[in-house]
Parts: sequence; structure tokens; C-alpha cells
Amino acid sequence: MHVVEIDGYRAVIKYDPDIEMFRGEFTDIDGGADFYAKDTENLKKEAALSLKVFLEMCAEDGAWQ
Repeated sequence: MHVVEIDGYRAVIKYDPDIEMFRGEFTDIDGGADFYAKDTENLKKEAALSLKVFLEMCAEDGAWQ
């Protein structure tokens, strides 16, 4: 397990051998914002996209985190 920071938010990264992909999950937000990719380059892209969508949804709902 590794911890990375994406746009100021921490995420835990694990390799899932069942699906042969890396899985990340943000740890310092309330809600589901996870992401998957086969390599680290795409994992960073998917993480940024997942976080963006999550924060946009929070803004629409008038909620934060």
C-alpha cells in the first residue's frame, strides 16, 4: 500500500491482482472517490478526474467533503 497526494488530497494506492489493476481511494474526503488504472501514468490521470467529479458533485449538492 502506498499513499500519494493528488491536488492536495491523500489517496491510498493498492494493486489488485484479481483485476490486474492499481486501485486508488482518497482517504481525506467523505464519500466515494476511487479510481483504477493499469499503470501509474494513467492512475494519476484517473485520480485527478475522479477527484474533479467528486468535488463538482459536492459543489452542486452544496456539500463539501
